[in-house]
Amino acid sequence: MENKMYTLLAIALFAVSAAAQSAATAPDIAEKADQYMKARLDAKNVGGTILMIKDGKPLIAKGYGTADAAAGTTNSADTIFRIGSITKQFTAAAILLLHEDGKLNVQDPFCSYMVSCPEAWKPVTIRQLATMSSGIPSFTGLPEFGELRKKDMRPAESIALVSGLPLKAKPGEVFEYSNTNYVILGMIIEKVSGKSYEQFLQERIIGPLQLKNTGYDHGKERIKGSALGYSLKDDEVVPAAKASMMVPFSAGGLYSTVGDLYKWQTALLDGKVFKKAETLTMMLTPNKNDYAFGLIVTTDARGRKRVTHGGSIEGFLSDAAYFPEERLFIAVLVNNDRAPASDVLRSLTAIYYGEPYSIPKKRVAVKVDPAKLDALVGEYEIAPTLKFKFTREGDVLMLEPPGQNKVPVFAESETDFFLKVVDATLKFLKDENGKVTGLEFTQAGRTTRAARKE
Repeated sequence: MENKMYTLLAIALFAVSAAAQSAATAPDIAEKADQYMKARLDAKNVGGTILMIKDGKPLIAKGYGTADAAAGTTNSADTIFRIGSITKQFTAAAILLLHEDGKLNVQDPFCSYMVSCPEAWKPVTIRQLATMSSGIPSFTGLPEFGELRKKDMRPAESIALVSGLPLKAKPGEVFEYSNTNYVILGMIIEKVSGKSYEQFLQERIIGPLQLKNTGYDHGKERIKGSALGYSLKDDEVVPAAKASMMVPFSAGGLYSTVGDLYKWQTALLDGKVFKKAETLTMMLTPNKNDYAFGLIVTTDARGRKRVTHGGSIEGFLSDAAYFPEERLFIAVLVNNDRAPASDVLRSLTAIYYGEPYSIPKKRVAVKVDPAKLDALVGEYEIAPTLKFKFTREGDVLMLEPPGQNKVPVFAESETDFFLKVVDATLKFLKDENGKVTGLEFTQAGRTTRAARKE
């Protein structure tokens, strides 16, 4: 349900990267995208399905790798995947449909539509839930959630886990990604409409838009044409951890295909979902941290407007972006929860625009003397507000990006390292006396230097 944190590495570096290059020619795009995906499959044994579509015409729509290892089936352009937090834009649209119907007002305190509410939650509006500015903690961030996610918890049980906790901030003041917000929105949809969340989406969005391969995944039986979810353990592909599909609910419980996501996104942005243009404007108006109603609406460092959201759930990662000025849509669905879809989306975007990207390759880790690792420990500054901190834990070098958890980096030599959580490499730089003076961080074809802080 929650977006993987590791995309921040690339996002931060993107802001300080080189200027844009000229766009790739159309005939090259499919070939380069296919080459990239085949290399990624060879390097990581991880596939998925991609779609790049421009002005309604597919540039590439293709599946890679295994959909079901036991059955020997492969992913195709029509394979169904769980989409995790991409679900949120459907939930947000459902709320806005009820707003148009006059059955609720997004400026109202959401507790007006609940049977009971903690006192601290009573000032929070529906809009603040939808734009992740409520201050309500996410139940998926609790230390015990690793075990709780296996239980069939009803929505009311999930939000009860944090109902006694203080708000993280005053409502409306701070962006705080919280799955609790979107579970509450699903409960409001059911209360106000008198229908189940699944039924309301089917009647008002999925059915009218003919999204024939989209729906709510109850997890009780496998959906025909769907991929199974996998993970990586000690570099081996294994079945993903089991978790209840009752828990994600309206924050992450839907399944779809790349084709249906395109149909949904274009219908939404072309004004075919809402009756009023101002409703769509409300959905697409970003609040804190560029977060609108279930969508991130932003302009990147190269001036391109992008409407996007990613998702993660056990066994699956997803990412999709629409570039309105280009009428370009790119979607990536991956059935492995340790192989970021965001890396693929970023590389496919670079391929389309003729910008630098890296072809994945197999990497082999080697042992390095811990004493030599100690020489690399310290802080490295990429920008005044962006520093990488390295520590040693046993015989492993650990990277701690700003505001994120530590991740291991793996040695190819005494100075060259790579990450497994994203496709990225590190090269430590030395002066003529052998003293470490900085590093080069390379991701998505872009290399950024960082100076070591004394």
